[in-house]
Amino acid sequence: MLSPALAASPGGSIACSGADTYDPGQDRKRECGMTRFIHTMLRIVEPEKTIAFYEALGFEFRRQMDIVRGGEREATNYFMGIPGHDEPELELTFNHDGRTYELGTAYGHIALLVDDLEATLARLAEQGIEPERPPYSVRDGGNLLTFVRDPVNGYRVELIGSQAA
Repeated sequence: MLSPALAASPGGSIACSGADTYDPGQDRKRECGMTRFIHTMLRIVEPEKTIAFYEALGFEFRRQMDIVRGGEREATNYFMGIPGHDEPELELTFNHDGRTYELGTAYGHIALLVDDLEATLARLAEQGIEPERPPYSVRDGGNLLTFVRDPVNGYRVELIGSQAA
């Protein structure tokens, strides 16, 4: 059930803070205080191997930040980004307490648009990263896509070719 702040209002628009509304049928800015999407966070194990996987996909390492509470290092955040973009788009969080994670059934995947899917897959294959299945299109004339999997943490990443099949 949607919270009252997100409940549908009359006419099919969505109330985001009581008086402000967003009508998906109109091309206008949503006036709810949100200005941009800056990152997605994934919990990880084995940071070095995980960072290497995302670098193989084309991300670049930006920085890391330790989270310290009570004088103890609790977690380390590793920020990865797409070259040419200022914001870190992917935050990888390693908790130092040794816990492990199971992927939830609600998690789907991260999607990346690539210039040349065939060349990207060839480059990944050189690093031992293979697609789940050969590239395919979900509709006639649609872009080719395939999925690869983070070999350490199990997250799926969709690679979408920027040129139609």
